[in-house]
Amino acid sequence: ITNLFSEVPYIGPSLIQLIWGGVSVDNPTIMRFFTFHFILPFVILALVVVHITLLHQTGSNNPMGLSSNTSKLPFHVYFSMKDGMGVTISTLLFGFICLHLPLVLGDDENFTLANPGVTPHHIQP
Repeated sequence: ITNLFSEVPYIGPSLIQLIWGGVSVDNPTIMRFFTFHFILPFVILALVVVHITLLHQTGSNNPMGLSSNTSKLPFHVYFSMKDGMGVTISTLLFGFICLHLPLVLGDDENFTLANPGVTPHHIQP
């Protein structure tokens, strides 16, 4: 991703400097990436909620701005309830797996002892 940013004309090197927080990876870099990785899913969730709310209230429309009220169908409350039930059931199932069976989705290599003389398999040169 940072290689893509470095190819932006004129501002690429400055953008990389801003993203990395300096020449070397240090505390500012770690803090920035932690902040982005923590905040970004909530921002995406908020945008999805706003999108769904506006879509359910006003309905979809065409990009030309012509009136299409004749072809719009009213949105039934059942669909919102169905979406809410789906989210609730998925959250409960995921919570059950995480809290009662935490090792089910894990990787077996997480339990192998570290060998400082050998590079792990997932790191390729």
